[in-house]
Amino acid sequence: MTATVLAPAPARLPAGHAFARVVRAVRSNRKATAGTVLLVIFILIALFPGVIAHDSPSLDNYKPQLGFSGTHLLGTNSFGQDLWAQVIFGTRSMLEIAFIVGLATTGIAVLVGVAAAYLGGVWDGSLSVLTDVLLVIPLFPLLIIIAGYAHGDTTWVLILSITATSWSYTARQLRSQALTLRNRDFLEAARVRGERKLYVIVVEIIPTMTSLIVASFLTNALYAILFSSSLQFIGLGNPSTVSWGTTLYWAQSEAALQNGMPWWALAPGLCIALLGTAFALLNYAFDEIGNPALRPVRKQRPARKAGQSND
Repeated sequence: MTATVLAPAPARLPAGHAFARVVRAVRSNRKATAGTVLLVIFILIALFPGVIAHDSPSLDNYKPQLGFSGTHLLGTNSFGQDLWAQVIFGTRSMLEIAFIVGLATTGIAVLVGVAAAYLGGVWDGSLSVLTDVLLVIPLFPLLIIIAGYAHGDTTWVLILSITATSWSYTARQLRSQALTLRNRDFLEAARVRGERKLYVIVVEIIPTMTSLIVASFLTNALYAILFSSSLQFIGLGNPSTVSWGTTLYWAQSEAALQNGMPWWALAPGLCIALLGTAFALLNYAFDEIGNPALRPVRKQRPARKAGQSND
């Protein structure tokens, strides 16, 4: 008689342990720590703007072109509006665009890229053609056309237009990564078990690409910030909306730099740069966490010679 030996099932880490590992990885990476601190600051500002700025950003009953003071930290613009309040209250709109576009774009790219790689055949050909078409079209001129002719809520127009046109590059990256996993043993085992293709894509393939997906989300959020603020700056946003891009639009329209109001333009521009830096640092950090070859080499202390005193 021959005894059948069953291989032990692979142990799964509890969710708490997995989260703790991510926290340790972020804390051990300086780029991730700096990016997280910056992003948390902006999120707190967006959640509680009234605690930081006590004036309404659209209130225009102050004296125009006031300088720095305890009442108006950045002064007022030529309309008599408090610049500090406009910068603080404009944070929420920018973060909403960044996170919604980042999540939606990454979700579409994951489904299209991974499905094209795993399904192959006609599916791969059709999805690859769609991806290639979007890749060769100049993105920013296309966004200008869509935003210029679209109607309705301008914020959602920006979100939908950026999402619909900017997922192709991420889908191409994820497809290339998924192709390297296509013939792995764990996928062959899933096929032998008779698992559905959707189950294999969602449960087996996507979790192995977590670091790349997170990095893609951060990249898409960064581009959403740049594209949306650029479209608002050239006047394709809603001028009555309080946002960093619309603040820059009014600063340019009123010649803020020439009329002695530099912080009307510098403050929102600096905020856009800092928020973009936060996403960029986190992106670089997750690349290093997911790919050990990208991690910086740390200098090791020379080993002590045998018999050397500790004094």
